[in-house]
Amino acid sequence: MTDERPIGVFDSGVGGLTVLRALREELPGESLLYLGDTARLPYGTKSPDTVSRYAHQAAAHLIGYGVKLVVVACNTASALALDEVQATLGDLPVVGVVRPGAEAAVRESVTGRIAVISTESTAQHGAYDREIRARRPDAQVASRGCSLFVALAEEGWSHGPIVEAIAREYLEPLMESHRPDCLVLGCTHFPVLTDAIAGVVGPDVRIVNSAATTAAVVRRELEARDLVRSTAKPSLRLLATDSPERFLRVARRFLPAELLPENVDLVDLS
Repeated sequence: MTDERPIGVFDSGVGGLTVLRALREELPGESLLYLGDTARLPYGTKSPDTVSRYAHQAAAHLIGYGVKLVVVACNTASALALDEVQATLGDLPVVGVVRPGAEAAVRESVTGRIAVISTESTAQHGAYDREIRARRPDAQVASRGCSLFVALAEEGWSHGPIVEAIAREYLEPLMESHRPDCLVLGCTHFPVLTDAIAGVVGPDVRIVNSAATTAAVVRRELEARDLVRSTAKPSLRLLATDSPERFLRVARRFLPAELLPENVDLVDLS
């Protein structure tokens, strides 16, 4: 049996394409539909009520395309609105990125000293702290909001002296005060900055990107519901709420050229 409906994925911008790429690797036969809410990014500086409203609108828009599962590929929306979105969508499965990221952190950390970098909203909400401690009660978790990393990723800046200086400003105090052996990239924009981040934290700190773990959770969810696609040529469609040409240009830093469609469709969530 096969289910031809696509998997729907949304984020505030291009960052969730790191999850999309992991989904393509984990589930190469699945069609994917990605929505980047570029008109209203970043979510990480918005109030919880605003993030919840945006997340509901994005999920509802994806439902209009007949998706079979929704991936909330935004740590802020996963932290602040995942349960509400799931309640609204009823039986349609919804997967966020915070819980898989917490699972990966617990698995990778030896000492239990874990650092999480994210947007300000995700850090203030404490979602990673709770999810990590639920799995390892003795864990010592330190969080740091690094919102400028989102702007760098959206601009396509991943290397160079400016990126390195910002990374040092954010991360050196965290490394000195907490001495973690594991660092969670608690925002889907951050993986494109991995080289700069690794250059600050050093080789002894394991860096966790929740994208692959999230893709594995999606696979298990589809298998459990007998929704896996196994036939036909998979498709990829990209949607953006603003500046589709710019979205496609920056997306080339996240995805191989052969995976990208020629155009990004402009949509309105209001």
